[in-house]
Amino acid sequence: MKNIKIILIIIMVMLIGYESGIMIVNSMKTNGSVINKILDNTELVWNGPRDKKVIAITFDDGPHPRYTPKILDLLKKYEVKATFFVLGKHVEFYPEPLKRIKAEGHEIGNHTYSHVDVKKIPSRKIEEEFNKTQKNIYDVIKEKPKIFRPPFGSYNKCLKDLAKKNNIKIILWSSSQDCKDWSNPGVEKIANTVINNVGNGDIVLLHDYVNTTSQTYEALKIILPELKHRGYKFVTVSQLIENRDYENEIKIIGN
Repeated sequence: MKNIKIILIIIMVMLIGYESGIMIVNSMKTNGSVINKILDNTELVWNGPRDKKVIAITFDDGPHPRYTPKILDLLKKYEVKATFFVLGKHVEFYPEPLKRIKAEGHEIGNHTYSHVDVKKIPSRKIEEEFNKTQKNIYDVIKEKPKIFRPPFGSYNKCLKDLAKKNNIKIILWSSSQDCKDWSNPGVEKIANTVINNVGNGDIVLLHDYVNTTSQTYEALKIILPELKHRGYKFVTVSQLIENRDYENEIKIIGN
């Protein structure tokens, strides 16, 4: 795949010139939208529009009674809407936090049933993990998610085919916004990773459940007020990507 992208860049630079070619490269670095169009990867999303001061805060691996309610309290305090990519097994055990996520206007996405790496399991298992989680979520909130985040950011043709079949988007995250909060690198490091690297349209990766003591909640106490002070608006992932404008990106490059 990397070789294909490199060849495409070289061809484009030769055809339309250096300046426009650099614009394409930058587009690939920030969202890959044009290349995704060409390679039929439009179901993959790394970010929203770069011309609007909006970002999407996302949380993986919940819901869980240990941290999810505390995070929801903080989001409510700062009037922030977020997106939660939930595990089917946690939905079974802890339906109440999921109900609250929904009731307070946040978005819910599928994150597989048991946090599997889709590159390491057969296609039948991928579909099983996806469908079981969709059902578990529907049983609790009477809605099925339209977005999916694969654990570890892994994807393959089988997953992309599944996404197209079910009319869902595969949501990844902006390259500068992986805080690795699951590894407990320190509250300030988590906060600084987000704040110092934030850009318009970013999708921020955080976790509302980890096996050990989490530093995410304390980091959010720094992140949320600071980004609001800088004028950023927090939206759900679906709100973010509904504002994407691929056609204008292609027109800009064409000009």
